[in-house]
Amino acid sequence: MSLCEDFLEYLGAERNKSDNTIRNYAYALSQFEGFFESLGEEITWTTVRSDVVREWVIYLIDERHLSKSTVNLFLSALRTFYHYLKGIGVVTLNPMQRIEGPKKEKTLPVFVRETEMDELLDGTFPDTFRGHLDKAVLSVLYMTGIRKSEILALRDNDVDFISKQIKVTGKGDKQRLIPFGPELEVCLREYMASRNETVSAGVERLFVNERGRSMGSELLADIVRMYLSKVTTLSKKSPHVLRHSFATALLNNRADLVSIQKLLGHANLHTTEIYTHLSFEELKSEYANAHPRNKE
Repeated sequence: MSLCEDFLEYLGAERNKSDNTIRNYAYALSQFEGFFESLGEEITWTTVRSDVVREWVIYLIDERHLSKSTVNLFLSALRTFYHYLKGIGVVTLNPMQRIEGPKKEKTLPVFVRETEMDELLDGTFPDTFRGHLDKAVLSVLYMTGIRKSEILALRDNDVDFISKQIKVTGKGDKQRLIPFGPELEVCLREYMASRNETVSAGVERLFVNERGRSMGSELLADIVRMYLSKVTTLSKKSPHVLRHSFATALLNNRADLVSIQKLLGHANLHTTEIYTHLSFEELKSEYANAHPRNKE
């Protein structure tokens, strides 16, 4: 077996990598092998130098016009391969040691404007179980900013109507408490009453479908996509967009960044700081549209 074949077998047997990951790694290695063989310098896997890897990166970007994300994926495969070769003693020097991939551009998260969310939540929902479910789901996502996985995991006893707070279990099983106001309280009470009449009490999760089974990610995505399509032209219409909308609304209404960080469950304040840039983008847009000297 070749070094590459040994490595790919190791990925499956020892590292439990998926078939898709193994295929991607195999493709990346074949691309690099083809490149260094084309240089005509009798280079092998064990004699590759860092400058050859850097040449490859330039070739991938300038000649192949691959995205920075794809180039970084290729480099990740190469790093793992050389870490493996060094571990089994085939190479002593790792050519990937000082190789850095191209930096990805940071994209600002998209969000729905407050006026659009007001139009949506102040609108009329059907007085049916599904109508109450849809409104409750949209309201919880927009008024608490919780993640998709977090709303799907909610149980009845996570909602404390006395203290007006929801207990959320986030990444790494870390729990946080999110307060809620009278509007969300009414919405949740109406939904739970409708749910208990329709599918009986004692269900496993807070949010369920018409058959009483826990709401899945597909139904959640469908609800959000259907209703956001009524008020926004954003191409992306997902539960995470409502999380961004929650954070942006708080920032635009003068909530401090540390409070937003705690509500979102971010471990690092730098993650939350992206919303300051997002808010500035909206400010620039408002200025461009509103200032009389910007009119054509």
